[in-house]
Amino acid sequence: MKNTLICNRLPRNRRPLAVQIPFPTRLLTGFMAAFLALMLVALPGTTPVQAAERAKVEAFLLITGFDVALDSISQSAANAPAMLGMKDKDFSNEWNLLAGRVFNQKVMRTLATDILEATLSDEALNHAAAFYASDLGQRLVAVENASQLMQDDEAKRAEGQQIVADMVATGAPRLELIKRMNRAVGGADFSVQALQEIQVRFLLAASAAGVIALKVDAEELRAMMQAQEGDLRLSLQKSALVGAAYTYRDMSDADIEAYSEALEQPLMQEVYELLNAVQYEIMANRFEVLATKMAELNPSQDL
Repeated sequence: MKNTLICNRLPRNRRPLAVQIPFPTRLLTGFMAAFLALMLVALPGTTPVQAAERAKVEAFLLITGFDVALDSISQSAANAPAMLGMKDKDFSNEWNLLAGRVFNQKVMRTLATDILEATLSDEALNHAAAFYASDLGQRLVAVENASQLMQDDEAKRAEGQQIVADMVATGAPRLELIKRMNRAVGGADFSVQALQEIQVRFLLAASAAGVIALKVDAEELRAMMQAQEGDLRLSLQKSALVGAAYTYRDMSDADIEAYSEALEQPLMQEVYELLNAVQYEIMANRFEVLATKMAELNPSQDL
C-alpha cells in the first residue's frame, strides 16, 4: 500500500496535491541482480591500506560493466515527477534537457571514480578485475550490459516473469541457483533503506526549493516510509528475481553457480558493498540536484 502526502504545488497553484511515494522497482529491473545494497556510509573493515590509482579505477569500471550501470542511473530521472505527484508534461518542454544535464553520464562517472579512488583497495580491485576479465566474467558483463541498455522495461519484465513462472511450474533447480546468486550479495534491508532515503532526500530538497510544500516534517516522512518497508522489501525481492531470470536467461546453470561462488568471496563482498553504496549515493545526489533545478522550470499546465 502506498502512503500519500498532502502538499501544495508551486505558489501559483494553490490546490492541494497528493504526492505518491511509489515503489521504484523500475530502477532495479534493468540492473544486474547483484546491485542491491548500501547507501554510501562508513563501511567497517574496508579502509584501504593503499587506495587504487585513478587510471586503474577507470579501467575497473569498464571491465566490470559498472560504467554501464552508472549510465543507466539516468533512466531513473523519469520517476522524479511521479515522486512529487506530477508528470514531466506538467513542466515546460525543457524537462528532458534538464534531466539530461543533471543525470549527465560524464558527471556520474566522475563522481563514482572520485569515491572509488579514495575507498577501493588495490587488493579488492585486482580480485574483482581478475574475475571479470575471465571468460565467464566477460560473458556475464556482456549479458548484464545488454539487459541494462534495453529500453523496453515492460518487455523485460514480462519475459522475466514468464521465465520465473516456468521454473516454478517445472520445479527447475535453476530457480534456487538464481536465488542463491541474489543472496550472495544480500542487501535486501539495505536496499529498502537506500531507496527510501533517496526519496526522502528528494522530497525534502524539492520542498526546500519551493517545488512542493510538504505537510509533514522529515521525521514524519521517514515514519511513513517505514510503514511500507515490508511491501517494498517484497517488491524488491520479486523484482530482483525477475530481473536476474531475464538477464541471465542464456547463461547455463553451471555459470550461475560459478558466479554465485565468486560473489560469495570476502573480497568480492567488499567490492559490491562499495559499488552498491556508490550507485545509490550518486542517485540520491542527482535527485537532490534535480529538485533544486526543477524550481527553475515553470509548469506548463495546472493539475
